[in-house]
Amino acid sequence: MQEPGGGPVDLASVEVIAPSFKRRFSGVVATVIALVPAQARHIGIRALGPRLPDTVPQISWGDFWRGAWHRPDGRRWRIWHARRDIEMLFGIMLRDVLRQPVRLLFTSAAQKRHGRFLRVLIARMDAVIATSPQAASYLDRASTIIMHGVDTQRFHPAPDRAAAWRATGLPGRHGIGVFGRVRHQKGQDLFVEAMVELLPRHPDWTAVVIGLSTPTEQPFLDGLKRRIAAAGLESRILILGEQPIKRMADWFRCLSVAVIPARFEGYGLVPLEAMASGTPVAAARSGAAPDLVKDGETGYLVPVDDGPALTAAIAKLMDMDESTRDAMAEAARRHVVEEFSIEREAARINAVYEEMWRARP
Repeated sequence: MQEPGGGPVDLASVEVIAPSFKRRFSGVVATVIALVPAQARHIGIRALGPRLPDTVPQISWGDFWRGAWHRPDGRRWRIWHARRDIEMLFGIMLRDVLRQPVRLLFTSAAQKRHGRFLRVLIARMDAVIATSPQAASYLDRASTIIMHGVDTQRFHPAPDRAAAWRATGLPGRHGIGVFGRVRHQKGQDLFVEAMVELLPRHPDWTAVVIGLSTPTEQPFLDGLKRRIAAAGLESRILILGEQPIKRMADWFRCLSVAVIPARFEGYGLVPLEAMASGTPVAAARSGAAPDLVKDGETGYLVPVDDGPALTAAIAKLMDMDESTRDAMAEAARRHVVEEFSIEREAARINAVYEEMWRARP
């Protein structure tokens, strides 16, 4: 197979297609960006979709359609690994309408029961992966549980966190931040309230809010700005908006604390990305956070939508002396490397592919 960004791809060498149809960056897109390069070190896999970085092995639509009716070399069928409803629907069309030699796999991260239409699509899959025990409990069929991992080479601690923070050009000696699309579900309002209470006691700290803001969520964003202005903290709570994908790892490792206050989360990679970067976390017990964060060792867990508890957990981290916080940071990094590396996740998913290839037609 050719390197990412190369010329035409012969689909005969592609054993797995990982569609990624969404144009905007999201947790699912982040999963494809991280996983496909790790998987490609062992199998023939390509992503198919728009606006993916050159680091991801990809195939164009033209190359896909030219070879889609032919089996991959040495395999009875090609695997279509979907992560969204539209990708499942497209895969069903390829297999059942166009009669292409494909088998369908779906990864479910939902922490709730799927709607009727989605349940129908999932029932048509040849195999299903659930990203957590909670996600598996909402499925009406058997699944393989494979927890998400992160690229611990990309997300790593800064050699000098203080220097990394200074490089941002932001004030103070320490940074604390929240990541994710700016909306009520993600709980940035809880973070802002905590900062309004805590920052006056910590003059060396600056808070950042990083994430996409859409017109639909403009009233929520405006509310955050009004609260910050009312507290007179416009220079210390900074709403930075969406950042380039390639810079996200830099933001994680320059912070001293990462906060994950989400009221609801399908899975949530932010705790892993932060801990892999050597950054302790204060996280609500939403999504997979209870399975990812070791409470009191790699950060703190608090009840969902509990502002006072979140503020208290953040205060513990901000009040720590640096040596204690650094020890927690080291424990966080070690925990992710040992339990949640992207290589471990890729190997387990590739094993599911092998089972699908061995299955009877």
